[in-house]
Amino acid sequence: MTYSLRTSLLFLLMASLILGEGLLVSWNSALGILNFGLISAILALGVNLQWGFAGLFNVGVMGFVALGGLAVVLTSTQPIGEAWSAGGGRMILALVTGAATIVVAVIANNRLRGRARAAAIVAILIVGFVLYRFIFDPAAQAIEAVNPAATGYLGGLGLPVLMAWPIGGLLAAGAAWLVGKTALGLRSDYLAIATLGIAEIIIAVMKNEDWLARGVKNVSGLPRPMPYEIDLQKSESFVASAQSLGIDPVTASTLYVKLGYSLLFSAVLILILVAAQLALHSPWGRMMRAIRDNEVAAEAMGKHVTKRHLQIFVLGSAVCGIAGAMMTTLDGQLTPGSYQPLRYTFLIWVMVIVGGSGNNLGAVLGGFLIYFLYTKVEVWGPDLMQLVTSGMADDSSLKEHLIASAAHMRLLTMGVILLMVLRFSPRGLIPEK
Repeated sequence: MTYSLRTSLLFLLMASLILGEGLLVSWNSALGILNFGLISAILALGVNLQWGFAGLFNVGVMGFVALGGLAVVLTSTQPIGEAWSAGGGRMILALVTGAATIVVAVIANNRLRGRARAAAIVAILIVGFVLYRFIFDPAAQAIEAVNPAATGYLGGLGLPVLMAWPIGGLLAAGAAWLVGKTALGLRSDYLAIATLGIAEIIIAVMKNEDWLARGVKNVSGLPRPMPYEIDLQKSESFVASAQSLGIDPVTASTLYVKLGYSLLFSAVLILILVAAQLALHSPWGRMMRAIRDNEVAAEAMGKHVTKRHLQIFVLGSAVCGIAGAMMTTLDGQLTPGSYQPLRYTFLIWVMVIVGGSGNNLGAVLGGFLIYFLYTKVEVWGPDLMQLVTSGMADDSSLKEHLIASAAHMRLLTMGVILLMVLRFSPRGLIPEK
């Protein structure tokens, strides 16, 4: 079977699964899976840029996804005037003080030598930290005291929510640059530990700093690029159009909104996929793969390996940030407590490995396929367990245990799929050419 035929058949199979979901279950369910599949495909592309192109083992995907979600709040929500009056100016001053402390410490590190350098850096950091906390703590308390049940944070810039998507990419890229400058010189296993730790720090900050985005109290009712279903149901023209097609207006409004999101997400996926394909087949892409395959030889040929790793690390993280902003927009709320490594790191890696590491089309396929199975196994699990245990006695403790454990079928299934692919197709369903 040729490469093109194999790729076409696999994507046709994936399309058939989504269409089958629509025909056999509901089109609402099918479009919901399609939308999250599109976002998952973009996430898989971001990780594939880092691992498939350059061999960078980033286990902190969750952190960059969360930063994309945070960007939606900081960009699209309306500013809270009372909170800004209470402590906004002091908060900006505190953040500037913290940044200035780091900059001065870096300058001292570069210009001083010997014991004087160590003493100066310690003194700068201690004085800067004390001054930062002196300004920051009262400002945070004042902001969080402003109607904490409904707000208690500064709010955002009040810009259109679609602008939050590229801003989410920029925010994640900025964080990736800071991470990369300190961690990319590490060996791959240490890089994985560092990125995982930094991702957990990002989540911890989002959970605990209520002035930023309400912490674990969450921000709900975020602006959206599509109209609300209830508004469509109140529109006489929309109701008339739905009834002329023989569709219930309530169902039609839901399908209309989900289909609109599908078109938006598809446009972003196609744009990123085309850019990734052009990069893969460019001289820059060939250089990145040469560095991935043999860093020593590439460095001997004059390539700045660490600099190129930083480039691809920032690009891949930016793509993950865009996907994180899209996901938060689709959900309509930011919930820092929901960012778990199992969902936003491990599952994305399974998508890349199953689809085909180093192959952009494989990453897209893996994103769709794994998310489809991840969603449907939760539905199929109880029925499958009932079938498996149908021959057991009703009072069997083993039967009760298996049926009660059916909710964990999705975790077992992901592990089995990963093992099967690594055993029978270790380069993925669509291997790198």
